[in-house]
Amino acid sequence: MKRLLVWSLVLSLPALAQPPEQAPDVPVEKWSGKTIMLIGAHADDDANSHGTLALLQAHGNQVYVLTLTTGNVGTQDPNLSRTQLAEIRRHEELAALAELGIPADHYINLGYDDGLLEFEDRKAVVENLVRWIRKLRPTVLMSWDPGKNYQRWHKSDHRAASYLAADAARAAMWRLLFEGQITQEGLKEYMIPEYLFYNDYDHDDENTWVDISEFVEKKVNAFANYVSQYGPGWKNYKPYLSDAELKQMKDDSRSHVRMKDGKPVEGFRYYKGLPDGLGK
Repeated sequence: MKRLLVWSLVLSLPALAQPPEQAPDVPVEKWSGKTIMLIGAHADDDANSHGTLALLQAHGNQVYVLTLTTGNVGTQDPNLSRTQLAEIRRHEELAALAELGIPADHYINLGYDDGLLEFEDRKAVVENLVRWIRKLRPTVLMSWDPGKNYQRWHKSDHRAASYLAADAARAAMWRLLFEGQITQEGLKEYMIPEYLFYNDYDHDDENTWVDISEFVEKKVNAFANYVSQYGPGWKNYKPYLSDAELKQMKDDSRSHVRMKDGKPVEGFRYYKGLPDGLGK
């Protein structure tokens, strides 16, 4: 009997210990005056959130997109060099962001090699990210979701980017970490208060959905700029698509827009609080 009672108590503890689901105090659709910083591994990682980014930009927020790699590897075209591909990817990303209304000087690329982010000096990468966090002082950090209560699976660069972003968010708030940025560069420690985590296949942990009804076409048009990464440009890059090829890319993008309660949405795991708890 005692053993059964103990097991009954143990089994009830997880439910009691679970933190309450979080949601923004103000719906994302009504955010204004915030500074948004998205950290991704590649030019196009922000495509998961293009509708939301366009909405935020249109509503008077400052939106910055930081890409860790140049995207200089991801092609099946045998005629492209790494240097050529990096330049193409930069051009495509700037064109996509322009469709969303995000200015070119709000795009930051840290220049690491595509496909090898996990093998970079983690301390150096985190220090670089911390510098930008302390410079921009974002109200909201958007990144790949590192996972809630368990490590979420991502392909290599996405996996690295999710944890690098989380580690940098934590480090940025501690004055004695990368202290030279404060004593020599005039920066100041900073704690990011809010987070929007995105994912491209597993949406079970989402707790916030943004209605992008007014921004679907911006999302579709932005995606159509990634010619080297999707459609016919993947194996045989050309800077300009035919009308039929462009239509196909836009149709494919539109077909992947998610719906909830009859509205087009983008989903996120929203978190607010200390960086130490962003996986809980």
